[in-house]
Amino acid sequence: MSEEGRKAMIPFSVYETTTPFPAFLPPITAPNNIPDTTFMTDIAENRAFNWFTPSRFALLLGLLAFASFPQVVLGVQTFIARDYGFFAYPLAYFQKQCFWHGEIPFWDPYNFCGTPFLAQWNTMPLYPPSLIYLLLPLTWSLSFFCLLHLWFGGLGMYYLARRWTSNDFAAAFAGTAFSFSGMTLNLLMWPSHTATWGWMPWVVLAVEGAWSDGGRKLFIAAIAGALQMLAGGPEIIFFTWLLLLALWLQQLATPAPSPTAAKLWPGRRSGLGWSRSPAPSWSGLCWRFPAIVALVAMMAAAQLLPFLDLAAHSERHAGYADLRWSMPGHGWANFLVPMAFGSVHGEGIFFQTGQGWTSSYYLGIATLLLALLAIWKCRDRRVWLLIAVIVIGVVCALGPNTPIFPAVRNVIPQLAFITYPVKYLLLVTFITPLLAARALAEIQKQRREIMIIASILLLLMASVMIWVSGGSMPGADGHAAVLNGARRMFYLVLTALVLFILARDSETPFFRIATLLLMVLAWLDVLTHEPSQNPTVPPGIYQPRMARAGLTMDPQPDLGGSRAMVSPKAFMQFIDLALRDPAKNYLAKRLGYCADCNLLDGVPKVDGFFSLTPGQFDGVVSLIYGATNDFPRLDDFMGVSQMTAPDEIYHWSPRKTFLPLLTAGQTPIVMDDWNALHLLSNSNFDGSKMVFIAPEDRPFVSAKNSAAARILSSKFQNSSVEIEADSPAPSVVVVAQTFYHDWRASVDGQNVPLLRANYAFQAVAIPPGKHEIVLRYVDRAFELGALISIAAWVGCLAGVTATWGSLRNPSKN
Repeated sequence: MSEEGRKAMIPFSVYETTTPFPAFLPPITAPNNIPDTTFMTDIAENRAFNWFTPSRFALLLGLLAFASFPQVVLGVQTFIARDYGFFAYPLAYFQKQCFWHGEIPFWDPYNFCGTPFLAQWNTMPLYPPSLIYLLLPLTWSLSFFCLLHLWFGGLGMYYLARRWTSNDFAAAFAGTAFSFSGMTLNLLMWPSHTATWGWMPWVVLAVEGAWSDGGRKLFIAAIAGALQMLAGGPEIIFFTWLLLLALWLQQLATPAPSPTAAKLWPGRRSGLGWSRSPAPSWSGLCWRFPAIVALVAMMAAAQLLPFLDLAAHSERHAGYADLRWSMPGHGWANFLVPMAFGSVHGEGIFFQTGQGWTSSYYLGIATLLLALLAIWKCRDRRVWLLIAVIVIGVVCALGPNTPIFPAVRNVIPQLAFITYPVKYLLLVTFITPLLAARALAEIQKQRREIMIIASILLLLMASVMIWVSGGSMPGADGHAAVLNGARRMFYLVLTALVLFILARDSETPFFRIATLLLMVLAWLDVLTHEPSQNPTVPPGIYQPRMARAGLTMDPQPDLGGSRAMVSPKAFMQFIDLALRDPAKNYLAKRLGYCADCNLLDGVPKVDGFFSLTPGQFDGVVSLIYGATNDFPRLDDFMGVSQMTAPDEIYHWSPRKTFLPLLTAGQTPIVMDDWNALHLLSNSNFDGSKMVFIAPEDRPFVSAKNSAAARILSSKFQNSSVEIEADSPAPSVVVVAQTFYHDWRASVDGQNVPLLRANYAFQAVAIPPGKHEIVLRYVDRAFELGALISIAAWVGCLAGVTATWGSLRNPSKN
């Protein structure tokens, strides 16, 4: 066939899109039913479908993001709800303090009597775009960081859908649906999850292109994968590579094109369509994907190795499992009527009854309709794979509500690291816009199917509304659900009418308006599907040291001095407290140092809010907060000088019996872990007179009895403790700080073992005399990982430069 003949069959967007396709992205593809030229002709004739060029869509998506949160973009207000205010913002504040002091934030000494910070992974200390909020005013830049990744993720989904459909309009709809879904908006409260989610379509796009085409795309894919890794959302990263594994295995199993197809189209079958680049060898497909995985792991080793080390020494090391917050059996109704079976709770946010991780997993009625159309009408290998992944995601999201997922977790215990099964709906949220794009790419002559699906959805929505109006679910607001369902039905009717126009055989003057209207309807539908998932407040609510100034504690807990402690009763009250006003809700809890709010005031405390906790100290936390009675002698040892008052959670009561965080001269008692933890809660325990030493540390302790040892001076910093002590006999210096194996001890410049004392704390044995004791946090996993990462990044960037140069100068090849 002549070159002109082939061009006539190629989708319009390949040759006439006004904005060049980025050079590093995989080649754009055409539909896989190559002998059928009708579809291609329809697409080529309909220029309105190809109006959404990358630059135009990027601008449109930016305008939609701005219209959704103008007060945030302009800096007038900031996000506050849930984990954003109690976890993300305080951690970003601590990271920023370390950054401007020239420190790497290895250790947080303010929570859990000290806990690893960098190794948590979702704290993002090594993610390069974190410089956005480290360099700019935090009250504005952290919220902007989240919105920027929301926009970035939508743009990535646009390019991925464009590769799979060769249709600019379908790609633009997919990008909009990805950025504006109930689950995506819920993720805004976690900057790490938002960033990881924003990278997911880019990683899928880059890796798929890399295993097909090789060359510099291998290095580009590795860079994209490494950046997602460093963003620190473990579950989303796992889902990304699980989906890529499925796509890769399918690619390996895809047969070569038939001789007839090869003559019609000089390329290969790839994904949903046909790629114009040369077909890769089967051996190339085999090694490229594992090579990319290895490269990504090496480039992110500086973050991955500390995380894996912490996970192995944390409360999750023995198979942590948490099946709370699964999707209930009736959860399918919330895809249609998002406010069914729930009510508005604290901060004015709607929650499904029994669900606490996500405020919504609503996909949007337009996205759902189009995805169902693709499932019905599109019959190719890729669509079947995506349907299978959706089924798996829904079944796993149901958690213990079916026998399947618990059985799978028994076979694959590593899945226990993914807490809250509802997270598996992230796979559904990612795939559905791609299916919707597939349906839009073939929307011509589908008017009958659109009306059938829309009618079925209307009947289902009416059924759900009748169901919830009966008040069968305690605590659910049936009236609000019915009104909500009526509004969704209105959006469904408008969407069906717009799709009916787009499904006409030929272009009309309304086509371009209809394409834009469809995306605006999809955006408005999700934005209004329930009360705001992300309420905002004036940024002054995060003013540093505000609570410290207002509380005027005496004595004042400070680093190295003493700690505050949220009482077990107050801890439970914080969980139940849910004021409708987000600002009042946050201020009340901030005054009570709820979760990690204490970081904003530089106040150390006993508890905290992190994904992982060192294993032994988690036992202490479980002891304290899992009982109804108090343990005053243990509180004394941990240096608790202030405890939540009995009357209000934001009032504090001083304690006069607390011990210094550094003590010395106690009688060492060798004790196994079970008995040591039990005796810590005993009223006879006296941390000033006795110290329990782990059996494995017995050889390093020469002291047999108590000694009149003294702490002469001390200096606590984030990742170090300097102590001057004097003792007339061999003795033990006890540090009421969480034991973790990355801490190293030296006495007078000589390295000595760091002992595990009182089950979960630190101690150092010293000989008679005056001595300088230094404790330093030294993360060997990070050091090894940093060497691997630096070498991998240098090699990868060199590979990009070299291959890019060879492409620009072919004569040098």
